[in-house]
Amino acid sequence: MLPREQERIFRRGWQYVGPGEHAALPGAYFTSRIGDVPVLVARGRDERLRAFLNVCRHRGAVLVEGRGRRETLQCHYHAWTYDLDGHLRTAPRADREPELETEGICLLELPVEAWGPLVFVNPDSDAAPFAETLGPVPDHLAAGGIDVEHLRFRRRTDLEVACNWKIAVENYLECYHCAIAHPGFSAVVDVRPDAYRLETYALSSSQFGPSKGEPGPVEGQFHWLWPVTKLYALPGPQNLVAGPLVPVGPDRTAGWFDYYFAEDVSDEKAEELIAFDDQVGLEDRQLVESVQRGVGSGLLESGRLLPQSERLLAHFQELVREALA
Repeated sequence: MLPREQERIFRRGWQYVGPGEHAALPGAYFTSRIGDVPVLVARGRDERLRAFLNVCRHRGAVLVEGRGRRETLQCHYHAWTYDLDGHLRTAPRADREPELETEGICLLELPVEAWGPLVFVNPDSDAAPFAETLGPVPDHLAAGGIDVEHLRFRRRTDLEVACNWKIAVENYLECYHCAIAHPGFSAVVDVRPDAYRLETYALSSSQFGPSKGEPGPVEGQFHWLWPVTKLYALPGPQNLVAGPLVPVGPDRTAGWFDYYFAEDVSDEKAEELIAFDDQVGLEDRQLVESVQRGVGSGLLESGRLLPQSERLLAHFQELVREALA
């Protein structure tokens, strides 16, 4: 099942890959992953932002790791060297191979879009416009007092959980469990069904949780972009959290969260909000790993969904069925 999901879902969807400021200057680059696809984002000397399959065109080695700034991109295997626009510049011993045509050898370029400080990439060269995935999310954030253009990357946290990636997505797409499993969250966000609003769109969905008390100018918004990007604002000062999920096996999922804040938000306030989110994440880890152990028994044919409280799950499951059909 997972290889088919990689092909039909991850290799055909827009996904958040990292902060644009990591490739803000000419020569700057960073690496990421979309499912099992290694991705490279680089700023060329012409100042254009490009994304590539992070794979050398010689023998298929992953080209570079991490992030940095350099004049060229050189493979660590045989030193094939590429310009920042993806064209092959040099290949050792190529002059000794008259039949080798190096002209026109380029890294495979991928569709890339920057939205404020966030960068998204799609492995599909025929990808539909990114705006179709984003839907009304920018308008919702703006209406909630979040100026995405003025947010700046502050910190990244990594995650890995022992569950299938779909279980992790489904857990994010409902707050039916919040009053029971997230006491700290429920003390800040109104999770009552009459107050907590759910919306679905073509390739995304949203949850809106009014703040209790006066935590700050921003109320809780929790958006999801097909297939695996979480994009949410926590109650408090201007903030935005973005993070994808990466399946690393049928029952194990990795990912990360990038935290963005307005520049006038102090480090103390930012760390307080990140610690709050970390606690919710620890509670969620216990939940999704429990579900994995339960469904892993293989003895239950199906479960039951509450049509109202869990309708975002039904929307997600329908998109998965359509993608795999």
